[in-house]
Amino acid sequence: MNGLTRYMFWQLFVGMTLVASALTCVVWLTQSLRFVDLIVNSGLSVGMFVYLTGLMMPNFLTIILPVSLFAITTFTYHRMIMDRELVVMRAAGLGQMALAKPAIILSFLAVAVGYLLSTYVVPTSYAQFRTMKFDARYNFSHVLLREGTFNDVSRGVTVYVRERTDDGQLLGIMAHIEKDGHKTETWLAKRGALVENEGQARVVMYNGSRQEFTIKSKQLTILYFDQSVLDLDPPTEEEDNIRHREPRERSMAELYDLDTTGLDEKGIGKYKVEIHRRLALPWSALGFTMLALAVLISGAFTRRGEGNRVFGAVLLAAAYQGSLLAILNAAAKDNSLFPIIYILTAAPIVLGAFILIKPGFGQKPRTAPPPSAPSPHSGQTA
Repeated sequence: MNGLTRYMFWQLFVGMTLVASALTCVVWLTQSLRFVDLIVNSGLSVGMFVYLTGLMMPNFLTIILPVSLFAITTFTYHRMIMDRELVVMRAAGLGQMALAKPAIILSFLAVAVGYLLSTYVVPTSYAQFRTMKFDARYNFSHVLLREGTFNDVSRGVTVYVRERTDDGQLLGIMAHIEKDGHKTETWLAKRGALVENEGQARVVMYNGSRQEFTIKSKQLTILYFDQSVLDLDPPTEEEDNIRHREPRERSMAELYDLDTTGLDEKGIGKYKVEIHRRLALPWSALGFTMLALAVLISGAFTRRGEGNRVFGAVLLAAAYQGSLLAILNAAAKDNSLFPIIYILTAAPIVLGAFILIKPGFGQKPRTAPPPSAPSPHSGQTA
């Protein structure tokens, strides 16, 4: 890189880093509010809470990075036009591609980072996030039994405790259990205690009843007991494996060799579109950059119309992002739309490159001034 290219590149790089960091902090704050209840209700430490919410950030970075690059490219080139820096560079003989080179180099770096995020970092971090979130919610059952409220302690198990004494006794217990949509159980007990045995949380109930209702036969059976035990553990690992993990949790190898057992056609489509999303969307960083460059540095540099150019670039970028999201949602339902994902991703790249490579694109040709009329005395001699 020559001196001018290096000068512009570092302005763009530092600016993109600052914008991406600021947006990441904002997103982290908004998303972390959703998990405050894990600290309040699940006894999660602050350090573990920060680590848990931090695992979500790579997923958001796949969107934040291209948007940050577009924002800083638009801002930097607009500022350099208004300060007449680009005017001087063009007057010195630099063409449109030479002026666009720093942003294009940075966008290729963003594409490489995007591929690293989408193919490795996001699946790994999101899978760990889902596992930790599940453990935080369901492996701290002794904290989840708050008095005076209904506590969802595991899948299909809801427990209500009227009062909790200082010595740990539970008074006025009601538990509702749904089993596979075929049976429901309602447990009632005057008192009880929470115990843990070999890592499994249970409630020992005294002086109560268990009502079992079979939905299909409409049969209700009631069992009265002096003492009984209710298991609060989450589903076993074998039962949990029946649940298919989300597409974002899967590695590329798992997505290519997908076990479709238990998945309907719509569910399979979501996993297939995830492959194309990971392969295509990293290139949106270059697409956003080419949009900004094609709008801002093609044509003549005039201060008067630059505001309209910036506004137009923002509108095009919003339409580009919205179109990508729309086609991804549609392709999950209709697999024949997969090629449209790549066409739409590449469209601004190809169009922007054509505009930047074509010399003088968007510039009004200069017309020579009309020749001046000869002076009536030009042919006379003294």
